[in-house]
Amino acid sequence: MPTETTPTGGTPLVGAAPPPLPVPTGAETPDDRAALQDGLRRTAVALLDAEIPFALVGGYAAWARGAPEPSHDADFAIAEEDVDRAKNALASAGLDVQQPAENWLFKAYHHGQLVDVLFRMVGEPVTYEQLERAEQLEVLAVRMPVLPATDIISAKMRVLGEHYCDFTWLLPMARALREQIDWDQVREETADHPYARAFLYLVDELGLTGNGGGRLTATPGRGGPGGEE
Repeated sequence: MPTETTPTGGTPLVGAAPPPLPVPTGAETPDDRAALQDGLRRTAVALLDAEIPFALVGGYAAWARGAPEPSHDADFAIAEEDVDRAKNALASAGLDVQQPAENWLFKAYHHGQLVDVLFRMVGEPVTYEQLERAEQLEVLAVRMPVLPATDIISAKMRVLGEHYCDFTWLLPMARALREQIDWDQVREETADHPYARAFLYLVDELGLTGNGGGRLTATPGRGGPGGEE
């Protein structure tokens, strides 16, 4: 006799147990962190094999020097004249190379994880002179050129602005790299960037720069923060 959950034909009754789920696919896909790290390695090796000058930049460059590990992407810098060669090299290495609308980078994906390849940084073209300042470090078992700490933190500070001003990731980076950073050079390079100067004031106050006594002075028309003369 049919029961409440037993179909009399091919159609399950209301309240019947659902059919089993299909076997999951992609179970052997690397987790995000492993995929991102492998994408970083593959990109570096591809550029090295193609003899294209480059440097690891951004969060993973900072991580290679002791800062917390990023989780969203890996960044490399090359000169603009090497873009086509770099795209071919990365595509040959198995990465999914894509050109976005932005005219300062291209993207490469590995198991869904993103590698950005920049040929402009903070609005300026990447130069071979910049790349030559990179230091050879071992990153994830691959020896590659890594941007100096001063260049890393200066670039990060100069992109701060009204629409993006997040200190939560920048402060741990500055704390970890503080002894590797030429803070005088950072002050010079960020002098025309008010949001960068605000961050510089914070790290001064926290004693990270060795210039804790260098307080910001009140400008004409101001007797102090928020106060009018």
